[in-house]
Amino acid sequence: MRRSLFTGFLFVFATLFAAPQWGACQEAPPEHPNLVFIFVDDMGYGDPSCFGNTKVETPNMDALAAEGLKLTNFYVVSPICSPSRVGVTTGHFPARHGFSSYLNDRKTNRKKGMPDFLDPEAPAIARAFKKAGYATAHFGKWHMGGGRDVDDAPLPSTYGFDEHLVSFEGLGDRILFPGKLQDMSAKLGHGEINFVEKHEMSGIYVDRSIDFIRRKKDEPFYLHLWFNDVHDAHVPKEGEAEKFAAITDNPYEQKFFAVLTEMDRQIGRLVGEIDELGLAGKTLIVLTSDNGPTAWPRYYKEGVEPPGSTGGYRGRKWSIYEGGIRMPFIARWPGHVPAGETDEATIMGTVDFFPTFCALALVETPDGVDFDGQDMSQALLGQGPVERQKPLFWEYGRDKTYLRPGAKHDASPNLAVRDGKWKFLINADGTSPELYDLESDPKESENLIAEQFEVTEKLKTQLLEWRKNLP
Repeated sequence: MRRSLFTGFLFVFATLFAAPQWGACQEAPPEHPNLVFIFVDDMGYGDPSCFGNTKVETPNMDALAAEGLKLTNFYVVSPICSPSRVGVTTGHFPARHGFSSYLNDRKTNRKKGMPDFLDPEAPAIARAFKKAGYATAHFGKWHMGGGRDVDDAPLPSTYGFDEHLVSFEGLGDRILFPGKLQDMSAKLGHGEINFVEKHEMSGIYVDRSIDFIRRKKDEPFYLHLWFNDVHDAHVPKEGEAEKFAAITDNPYEQKFFAVLTEMDRQIGRLVGEIDELGLAGKTLIVLTSDNGPTAWPRYYKEGVEPPGSTGGYRGRKWSIYEGGIRMPFIARWPGHVPAGETDEATIMGTVDFFPTFCALALVETPDGVDFDGQDMSQALLGQGPVERQKPLFWEYGRDKTYLRPGAKHDASPNLAVRDGKWKFLINADGTSPELYDLESDPKESENLIAEQFEVTEKLKTQLLEWRKNLP
């Protein structure tokens, strides 16, 4: 009897301390929660008002933050669209799959040593959720294959999506707006094609998302809503840009604010529908951006600041300084993700999404996949800060043919690693080494190479070895 009681005590003790320790206001998550991932094209760290925008308000993104969790050390794995999206899809640094820039026409892809589309055999997060019984859908920008002269790219269904509606940088059913690249897309066929005005696209993608959720509300679903109206050129509905004339005399910024606030309104429509259907407690919503804000040289030549805010961080799109890769991050899941909290310590990236989302949803990850990211689910559940076990690496700008920011100060070396508080950058040929302590110098203004020899050598060796092993 004594042995039986002792054994029972050990079992209860082990069970209590092995289980997640939920906060007082949290519940154990449902077995298979819904997951909605909102990915915004070219929205900077400082563009949502909950991340510092003082010129315009984004009340619906702010509401998500007030009802959920913000991370302030969150990163995408590339400062440009196609590789950033490959990182989300595969859980790998995109260079593993040959992606170092955005997908273009076949000739340009060859010059950059890139494929024309993501290998269908690559790990794909939607495929894992579909295998687990989830209904899956992708509505919005794709840019992982198809468009321009590439007419043989797999459809999103190949990567696990039951339903999909994309734009000109993808194949399958899609909506296009007037323009040269859209006309090229239309000639490729492969799906139902409809032309609309650009300012209508966000609303259409949200309409499709709402329809999908209504039809799938009684089963678990995995949904991508990947907006692209915030990518320039910004084309708001007629008369909308003028509403911001009292805020800024920069016409580009006026147009940007018009499309940003319209996108925010559309996010409110989606979240409102989820709540009205009684799905809030069953649905994790995650929102971030694919890279920093636009940085075309033409803005600087005209003597105006490009629209979009990095929140004061150095760098913009096409730069691996913080402004090109550190993104706003919001997660909302009432009863499970703590409300109104900010985690300023956890270092997380989109490469972590695959293992993290699967852990939260109790979805099995594919056999044999060695993720570059790690499971950060405890951070999202408010059990952070979570210590990062794997460094984050970046590679962008292999030669002069790669797009670079219009401001010279924002143009970074082409390799970077973040390990703890340290961030080290260098060119692949060993030139231009830079070391920053991001805890004390998040704006990357003081290069500590001379003061921190040991740290520099360690990270230099680590980063150049990583680069050497890339395709």
